[in-house]
Amino acid sequence: MTQNAARETLRDDEREDDPDEGPPPDDRNEGPSDGDSSPRPRRARRLLKWSAAVLALLIIGAAGAGYLYYRQLNDNIKKDPLNLGDTKVAEPTPNAAGQTPLNILLIGSDARDTEENQQLGGARETFGSTPLADVQMLVHLSADRSNMSVISMPRDTLVEIPKCTDPDDGTVYPASYGRTMTNQSLGHGGPGCTVATWQELTGIHIDHFVMVDFAGVVSMADAVGGVPVCVDANIHSRDGQGHGSGLKLSKGTHPIKGEQALQWLRTRYGFEDGSDLARAEAQHMYMNSLVRELRANATLSSPNKLRRLAEKATEALTVDPGLDTVKKLYDLSSELRKVKPERITMTTMPNRYVGARVEPTEDAEKLFRLVRDDIALDGKDAKPAKAEEKVPSDPAADDAEIAVQVLNGTRTDTLQAASGRTGTVAGVLKEKGFTGTTADTTSALSEKRTVVRYPSADLEGDARRVARALGIPADSVKRSTEVSGVTLVVGADWREGTEYKVPEEDNTTPESAQALNGADDKACMHVNPDYTW
Repeated sequence: MTQNAARETLRDDEREDDPDEGPPPDDRNEGPSDGDSSPRPRRARRLLKWSAAVLALLIIGAAGAGYLYYRQLNDNIKKDPLNLGDTKVAEPTPNAAGQTPLNILLIGSDARDTEENQQLGGARETFGSTPLADVQMLVHLSADRSNMSVISMPRDTLVEIPKCTDPDDGTVYPASYGRTMTNQSLGHGGPGCTVATWQELTGIHIDHFVMVDFAGVVSMADAVGGVPVCVDANIHSRDGQGHGSGLKLSKGTHPIKGEQALQWLRTRYGFEDGSDLARAEAQHMYMNSLVRELRANATLSSPNKLRRLAEKATEALTVDPGLDTVKKLYDLSSELRKVKPERITMTTMPNRYVGARVEPTEDAEKLFRLVRDDIALDGKDAKPAKAEEKVPSDPAADDAEIAVQVLNGTRTDTLQAASGRTGTVAGVLKEKGFTGTTADTTSALSEKRTVVRYPSADLEGDARRVARALGIPADSVKRSTEVSGVTLVVGADWREGTEYKVPEEDNTTPESAQALNGADDKACMHVNPDYTW
């Protein structure tokens, strides 16, 4: 694993901006003073500078099956463990058809560990230094394979990086003291620590990761062929101080590939207001266009192009053991290709300033919940028919014989646990005939929704009977190895009263996520007049 070459501690501000784009404006590196009443510059939603090529690999399609099965290509693929953290997130429950979602974390490494990466990435002083996960993007494929949701995280998001152990030399990286920029997670043992960081932040189970570097983007983008992009005026991304990616295009739509594609993905100076938010918009447009091209364009029907793409792709990737062969990658691409562009939604994690950095907002947690619950971000999910309640293999005992423990889970990020809830709810159950109920008055957990948990199949019937008696929906009855018997956790949705009311949840994608639909082929980047020619 090349990222183990150097493990020095990085300051928060190291390699924050693209070296070959020159220094950023002063207000990029300094938070406003306490007395500054001027509005903050809109914060960068830092996206995958080179993600489009990775996504392309995953959705190549059946036409290339013959060449993607070359046995020799397997040796090209670099492998790393999936998760280096101690905390595991449970896999999602299968739907009625037995299908489960797939979550793949795409990681763009800024490693400058080869001559080619150095030439493309610039910054000679960073050669061989610990790489950063400057791009982090979660691809969620729905359980029924009807839609795809993408969430990107700004690289300077402040998170708690968990304890990770390097799989190569056994180095233990303790959990970060306070919050640290998320891109530093890659230097804590490898991509498996970035996966662990995402899982702890979002509660989303991640099945796979795919990591690529600068050189991988250029070679793969070149092998795929041109991807059409649009600008509304002539653009040259370069100013008098040398800032800019060097991208030069005339007004209109142009197919770009190779290094020019990398320039497009990295351009900040020249698009819109020159912020990273504009760069993110351009990256989304490129990725959507790439998806459409791969589905409609016949360029990949050429055996030589397919072979070249396969070779370049496998040389560029580092993956987890679940994707460590060409066949596994091909099988994954076949699953992803089932989604039509109009059912692909790309978003950026909603965030707010913390000094010069950002942190997730309440809208971010809502976005994470939608993904956890496998709810399409485009709002086009068919309304599910009311599912019939599952009939347990072991029927419920008599109410008086069911032992129930009640815990208080009403604590939230902003509210203390509601006093007396376990005693009140336990009293309700006893009045209904569940005389074996006990209240844990010392618990102060945090559970957003009231849930009934049970440890084994022989107690499922009892758990469902308790839920019915209180009006708790069947999908809030969960099997869990964390409990020893039927356990009712009173959630933040039941902080008062004796009657449980099922909360109505807003399942619309937050506007702050800046959603972009994959079928939007009319998008055109606005060019800043200061960068036209």
